[in-house]
Amino acid sequence: MGGAKKKVHPKTRTAAFKASEPSEIVEAPHSFIIHRGLSCPYITDLTMDFRRIMEPFTATNLREKKINRIKDFVSLSSFFHVSHMGIFNKASTQLSFKVLRLPRGPSLTFKVHQFTLARDVISCSKKQMFDVDHFKHPPLVIMNNFSGEGKHLKLMATTFQNMFPSINLAQVNIDTIRRCVLFSYNPEAKLVEMRHYSVQVVPVGLKRAVQKIVSGTVPNLNKCDEVVDFVTRDGNVSEAELDEDEQSHVVLSQTLKSKGNLENHRSSVKLHEIGPRLTMQLMKIEEGLLTGEVLYHDHVIKTEDEKETLRKLIEKKRKLKEQRKKQQSENRERNLKLKKEQNKEAKRNHDAENASDADDDAQYYKDEVGEEPDEELFKPDNNSSRKRPKLPSGMKYKNKKAKMDNKTSKKFKEK
Repeated sequence: MGGAKKKVHPKTRTAAFKASEPSEIVEAPHSFIIHRGLSCPYITDLTMDFRRIMEPFTATNLREKKINRIKDFVSLSSFFHVSHMGIFNKASTQLSFKVLRLPRGPSLTFKVHQFTLARDVISCSKKQMFDVDHFKHPPLVIMNNFSGEGKHLKLMATTFQNMFPSINLAQVNIDTIRRCVLFSYNPEAKLVEMRHYSVQVVPVGLKRAVQKIVSGTVPNLNKCDEVVDFVTRDGNVSEAELDEDEQSHVVLSQTLKSKGNLENHRSSVKLHEIGPRLTMQLMKIEEGLLTGEVLYHDHVIKTEDEKETLRKLIEKKRKLKEQRKKQQSENRERNLKLKKEQNKEAKRNHDAENASDADDDAQYYKDEVGEEPDEELFKPDNNSSRKRPKLPSGMKYKNKKAKMDNKTSKKFKEK
């Protein structure tokens, strides 16, 4: 048998696990996407679709219960390198989406005006393109029209960008950019529209028949004698290729894995929407984690005096909270100390009672018998344990039958 394994302290095991992770994964922004409020199957599906957007640095199979609180997820965020948390909150009148920067804020609250699930977007598209391999890499973030006046626009744009890993243009591998997320701001309606696309790169200047052969698709040669007839016959140019915008044509700086896309050759970038869609409006920005000073509010506009009054009120509440925590810790320490003293006093009284009982018994023995008792006769027993005393070595196996030799057994049978 091998020796027993040495137990490892949980903190040591956690530190070793974190040290084994590569720096790219540790430094990348991770996220939790959950839903709160009233139960609704569409909100659950929307939460799962938004997790697909945030892949691969998100908890896709995160299981949440009604008893879980926001602080429960915040307490786990440091271990899983979670930097942002998105919350879909379903109320009786509206749906809100909150983006939290962990662990200390700020918190952005959006009102969701419209949303469309990913399955509905894909089913409505003419050419459906959905590849699971596209979700192995984070998407490219595109910000549109966030250059207006107001600090809330800059903070909102920065929050959206920081939810996804940054891209180094000098070292990026173009083949890893398979998805993109578009955030577009409408200053007149104050609405933010979010769209999710899958990126496809197709070589330019090739006929449709040649593209099929290059991409590895097996063509239908039923009406052709040779492959040349299939390539040179009419009708190989589709209407989509004729109406294609030249602005989508780019010169590749790298050779891609997809066939036909070579370095320094022209290719066309096509986007296929895979959902979900979100149309939302920024309502409020809070300094802390769903608490603290309100930095921006879309409906309520307050003067500087009112803001100063709120700051003083928040500071007063914070000081009262710290004072209560300090008082609770002092009371806890005092109660523990008092309990220890009571236990010591009870033990001391118990020993004194045992000693007094032994003295009384010794005096009674002396009065009745007329001589001093032995020292060990009325000695107080300090061991107050109720455990059964150990049996002598000879009595451990008293129920076990004694073994007999062959000679002894024969004599016993003869008798």
